[in-house]
Amino acid sequence: METEKPVNQFRANLKFGLLNHIRYLYFKPLLGKCGKDVYFDKNVQLFRFTKNISIGDDVVLKEGVKVCTANNDSEISIGARTTIGYHTYIFASDKISIGADCLIAPFVYIVDSDHNIEKEQKINEQPNDVAPVKIGEGVWIATGAKILKGVEIGNGAVVAAGAVVTQNVNDFSIVGGIPAKVIGERK
Repeated sequence: METEKPVNQFRANLKFGLLNHIRYLYFKPLLGKCGKDVYFDKNVQLFRFTKNISIGDDVVLKEGVKVCTANNDSEISIGARTTIGYHTYIFASDKISIGADCLIAPFVYIVDSDHNIEKEQKINEQPNDVAPVKIGEGVWIATGAKILKGVEIGNGAVVAAGAVVTQNVNDFSIVGGIPAKVIGERK
């Protein structure tokens, strides 16, 4: 007889050992808000204006996650019970908000800015084009997806592996491809 496996096997087997406790004590005072029972895996890096980063309760940041607020007024918020997968990169020049209960797979890239490319000016002297990113609650972003500036992803949406999201995604939509397009709806 087959037994039912827990919904999220990583969370079911999560062990808050001494090293995680030390990492939690190290990161907590650096953040604007750090909820209880946040799991910081090894090699997690928080950059620049870390007081502008808010992390809710029971969040998991897996190995190699990088979170960067680029400016003194940029913000990143991660909602409760969200899991950020291995080697995911979150970079805010303005604002990135990630809702509660999200699953973000490994190697995902979330960014709210991009470079201008006018030919009359040197590329490295041009300002960034910036627009906030909002990811709703209960969203699953699969491995290697890219979420680009100005995008809003609705509650319960799914972003397929390798997708490049350049436009808003409706609640419970499934998107995939480059650029991402609707390929289905959750039932």
